[in-house]
Amino acid sequence: MKQLLFYSLVALLLSSCGGGDTGQLIGAQDREAWFQEDPYGMVYIPAGSYIMGPSDQDAPYSMVSQSKTVTIPAFYMDDTEITNNEYRQFVYWVRDSLAHRLIAGDHLIDEGEYSERINWDTQIDWNSEENTETLAELFLPENERFYKRKEIDTRKLNFLYYWIDLQQAAVKANRPQGMTDRSVFIKSDTINVYPDTLAWIHDYTYSYNDPLTLMYFWHPAYDDYPVVGVNWKQARAFCIWRTELMNTYVSKEGGSIVQPFRLPTESEWEYASRGGLDLSPYPWGGPYIRNSRGCFLGNFKPMRGNYIDDGGTYTVKATSYWPNDYGLYCMAGNVAEWTSNAYDESAYSFSHDLATNFEYEAKSEDPPALKRKVIRGGSWKDIGWYLQNGTRTYEYQDTAKCYIGFRCVMSYLGRDKSDI
Repeated sequence: MKQLLFYSLVALLLSSCGGGDTGQLIGAQDREAWFQEDPYGMVYIPAGSYIMGPSDQDAPYSMVSQSKTVTIPAFYMDDTEITNNEYRQFVYWVRDSLAHRLIAGDHLIDEGEYSERINWDTQIDWNSEENTETLAELFLPENERFYKRKEIDTRKLNFLYYWIDLQQAAVKANRPQGMTDRSVFIKSDTINVYPDTLAWIHDYTYSYNDPLTLMYFWHPAYDDYPVVGVNWKQARAFCIWRTELMNTYVSKEGGSIVQPFRLPTESEWEYASRGGLDLSPYPWGGPYIRNSRGCFLGNFKPMRGNYIDDGGTYTVKATSYWPNDYGLYCMAGNVAEWTSNAYDESAYSFSHDLATNFEYEAKSEDPPALKRKVIRGGSWKDIGWYLQNGTRTYEYQDTAKCYIGFRCVMSYLGRDKSDI
């Protein structure tokens, strides 16, 4: 009888926890289990606080940053800059999406009411006689071909993408009482995704960089080198595409959509670059740019222009040199990196000390000063001062340079990994 009573109580307890109508506040039932999987190629950056700003004297007396204690929530960051081959996946996707729509038929799935989506399970036969004529408009016209080589017309690789302007949606004045149409906060843009390979030439006068213009983005020798010639808008478009690529896959597998990939804020970038070494001028620690053997620790412009002295004439592979204590490669040197932040000389004075951020969605009619975006980390062509964790500078959002790349971040869902 005691055993029967025990098992009856257990059964009653289990049934009461099963989500039935018990009259108790037990939360919504049958929620799917969730585990935060580390995104491929990314490292986990734990939440913490640090002193943001210069860790050395302000050598040029620019007065654009001050020391400030800020707190950063946990997030993931790419362990390297986005490489040529990773960005090429984006270019190929745009190219193939255009081809699928031109071929149509079973390459598209009809979703009714003038809506359709690409059937990515259908392969594109680029060499079939039927498709050759259909896809001809994607290639350079014959009068523009060099030695009659049939090549994709990169001017047609345009990508339409969307995002939600949460900053404007949060402004109460933009949400009058009774407002029902939220589409006003859904923004869109169309951007050509192909990198500006001519940046290697137009960035430098009287310098022979033609071989890099011809080969840097496409040749397999440079697959693992950081992509350059990508402006801020292209970098943002890549992040949005990467998010949709992942969400399409996890939705097909019955999972939950992920936090969006995005460009890091400059406070996140600096926090990650420091690698837990709060007051260190450089990602590797200490005030010096050489190790104990006299070898340079990053790819930059050493001495009076002896570019090769650090091991690289131009860019080097994205995994070159030792990573910092978070496992991030080339946070200093190689290529400078875009952040999501608008550049303002006084941003440190008015931005919040929690998840510090300052963004502005520049309009086409805005003056150039409002189109500046923060870049961090210095590059292969910069002197050592630009490699410091606290050094901030800018470039215009519609400008592509042969020394600026980017890497993505993703916010962590939850407080910390210790919550698991």
